[in-house]
Amino acid sequence: MVSLSTWCRYLVHKIEYSFTLGWKSYKRGQVSDRELQDAVWKNVFQGKLTYLHWSKGEAMAPTIGEQGGTLLVRKIPSADPGRVFVGDVIVMKDPDDSDNYLVRRLAATEGYEMVSKDEKDEPFVLEKDQCWVLADNEKLKPKEAKDSRLFGPVPMTGIVGRVIYCLRTAVDHGPVQNSHYSMRKDSPVLEVELDVDDMVKNHKS
Repeated sequence: MVSLSTWCRYLVHKIEYSFTLGWKSYKRGQVSDRELQDAVWKNVFQGKLTYLHWSKGEAMAPTIGEQGGTLLVRKIPSADPGRVFVGDVIVMKDPDDSDNYLVRRLAATEGYEMVSKDEKDEPFVLEKDQCWVLADNEKLKPKEAKDSRLFGPVPMTGIVGRVIYCLRTAVDHGPVQNSHYSMRKDSPVLEVELDVDDMVKNHKS
């Protein structure tokens, strides 16, 4: 049973998400003033803040099983350092294939100085709206992990969501360890929208 305070916090997140999404469309000229208002309220009453995403490969093991996992992803309509944080497991557009998505952990954002273990590489600072992502599986080489050690910094605009729950098998599932701030923000969303039975039904074993 979801408490009233949790529902209130969840509703605040829905309103914020709906307005951000609507404003983004408005600035692009995709909706008019009247359509903006209708779109915001439609999202508040009918939309969801999460979606299911299937992730395969061993890059994010042990967070996500080596055989893959069904993920509950919180939608991020406009990624910036105020909405996603270092330590978050994020879903992002593949820099090499815009039709594909990668799941990686956010390791650094704009302003961070990046220093390589290889002394031949010069240190550099991540520019505005840039971020650095890494795979969780430390056993993999950079080419196998396919992260920023291979393709370098990526734009924050490529981030579309944050993974908040992972189902590896029908009996092995649970919340994903993100930054402390994100986990606190996502708790009402997880409490209201998590449906393990639905995740099991959609799981690719």
